[in-house]
Amino acid sequence: MRDVRSRNVLVHACCAPDSTAVLDWWKPLVKRLAVYFYNPNVYPQEEYERRLKAMRPVSRRWGIELVEGEYEADAPAFNSAFEPYALEAEGGKRCAVCFEMRLRAAAQKTHELGFDSFATTLTISPHKSHSLINALGAQAGAQFGVDYIPTNFKRHEGFKRSVELSRELGLYRQRYCGCRYSMPEKARADDI
Repeated sequence: MRDVRSRNVLVHACCAPDSTAVLDWWKPLVKRLAVYFYNPNVYPQEEYERRLKAMRPVSRRWGIELVEGEYEADAPAFNSAFEPYALEAEGGKRCAVCFEMRLRAAAQKTHELGFDSFATTLTISPHKSHSLINALGAQAGAQFGVDYIPTNFKRHEGFKRSVELSRELGLYRQRYCGCRYSMPEKARADDI
């Protein structure tokens, strides 16, 4: 990992539990740190609000500014981007499109807010490809003239640490990634 001590870093957060270990790691390393909660993939809106609500005490716990993104799950552009991949299993093209959309938004927000670098909590999940996420993050950073800092928080038991910290803080821990296509089958049937 490159030297980040003089960096102003905006960390894209997918959820509060994953953010715990990631923010704990970043906080002492950088000059300025903020967290950006942008997840228009989360469905339904009540689930999005539950996850955003859980982010607030996490940002306070680490003394970090929380930048709240817009909830856009029902936006036509969002739906049309995912519709062609609705039947794919989790981890497929739909997820890559979702990562790309969120990382591009994070890169744009990094530029808008005057941060020089950004990263994401997405690489902590044992279900997500850190190499794909890092490649998409680098592309997004190049598009907006900001530096993407690649990570792999699965290493050194990052996910395990996030579970421990989440329990300690009494955080809501979701049961699916967030999009309507990844909802547990019973919940999806109840929602229709």
